[in-house]
Amino acid sequence: MSGIPSKNKNLPIGMRARHRGKATYYFLDAGGKPRKEIPLGKDYVEAIRKWGQLTISTVPSAARPTFSMVANRYISQVMLKKHPETQRKNMNELAQLRAFFDDPNEPMESIRPAMVRQYMEWRTAGIVAAIRVKHAALAAKGKEVPEMTGREGQVAANRDKALLSHIWNFARGAGLTDLANPCAGIAGYKEEGRDVYIDDEVLAAVYAAASPGLQDILDLAYLVGQRPADTLKLSRSDIRDGAIELRQNKTRQKLRVEISGELAVVMQRIEARKAQGISLINNQDGQRMTKFMLRTAFENARDLAATANPLLEKAIRKFQFRDLRAKAGTDTDEKHGINAAQELLGHSTTTMTAQYIRHRRGKLVKPTK
Repeated sequence: MSGIPSKNKNLPIGMRARHRGKATYYFLDAGGKPRKEIPLGKDYVEAIRKWGQLTISTVPSAARPTFSMVANRYISQVMLKKHPETQRKNMNELAQLRAFFDDPNEPMESIRPAMVRQYMEWRTAGIVAAIRVKHAALAAKGKEVPEMTGREGQVAANRDKALLSHIWNFARGAGLTDLANPCAGIAGYKEEGRDVYIDDEVLAAVYAAASPGLQDILDLAYLVGQRPADTLKLSRSDIRDGAIELRQNKTRQKLRVEISGELAVVMQRIEARKAQGISLINNQDGQRMTKFMLRTAFENARDLAATANPLLEKAIRKFQFRDLRAKAGTDTDEKHGINAAQELLGHSTTTMTAQYIRHRRGKLVKPTK
């Protein structure tokens, strides 16, 4: 098989993408002359699965494997069992790891702890450079340039290191190496949880600038307290016995949110809107709202709200759609207690809920007298 592709670097070794109009078709490059390509279909996750089935035996048992050889086996035997969204994230992380560590002439065992630290510095430097290019483009257009925090790229570097560590441990378990994990003892960057709480007036400002479809998902995301992806996938088929039934993508936790109070009013409004399918969240044409549509609509509404409300501009520009889940948990905690917030968010313990919400606004306490 051929080496790392020059394009579509998130693809595993030997997998190719061919773009035909709006569709993308995937193939396995089997090599040979003339070159033979095995079709894998249009669905990315299914194509990865087929690739794994076809290449599972590519690691030579008697040779010291390269990083890519081990990574390919990891994809086949481990990654394909993960949630599709996790697979996509891991493939993007793996593309970065390949760019730094993959050398067809060097075994994976040549990776040393110092190289892991070098990778993390290289990764953060690349992200910072990309951000500076974007900021320069904003400045050239006369737009506001966000302040740098000094922590750019650090979370991404930590996630990449975690994947490298997992791949190495997999290799040890599979008998591909006996060496210690080079990630051990290499400290990751310190991560600080997001501490933004969205005040009612900030939410109201963005809501006023939002399209009807965006208003629907703003209401729904806040009232059911779920992650953006879990809210976006809700459909009319999830409504049963006076409740919205859902399963969280991340934890697979099942929840039933009672349709009452403000949620009942919102559901009546949503059901009255034009829709081409069963999705609860649609655009003005009645088409199911996608992640891209949501991001575009939200960013447009946020920009309009920031311009129209100069006193709130800084707070509005900090608003991310995912903050609605934390706001829902925080507000529920203050009104009904931590147990109610835990149930709404689908957390396994109240400790987890407290850590998630109280650093954003601070615990509400009584005065001395």
